[in-house]
Amino acid sequence: MRKSRFSGEQIIAILAEQERGMATAEVCRRHGVSQGTFYKYKARFGGMDVSDARKLKTLETKISRLKRLLADAMLDTVVLKDLLGKN
Repeated sequence: MRKSRFSGEQIIAILAEQERGMATAEVCRRHGVSQGTFYKYKARFGGMDVSDARKLKTLETKISRLKRLLADAMLDTVVLKDLLGKN
C-alpha cells in the first residue's frame, strides 16, 4: 500500500478546514487531493484530534509488529512439524 503524503496531523487539519465551513471542493483544490481521497480521510480520521491520530499510528505499528511475530512463529511451527515428520 502506498504511503500517504500527509501525516495524520495534517489530514486532521485538512478535515478541520472543511468542518469550519470551507467548501469541500475548495479544500481539496488547496491541498491537491481528490474528493474521493478527502472522503476516505474523513471516514478514517473524522472526529479525531491530533492525540487520537498519534495513538492510532502507535497501535497500527504495534499490530503490524505482532502480526510479523505471529507469522514467524507459525513458520517455525511448520518447519518443526516437517522435521519431526521426516525422521
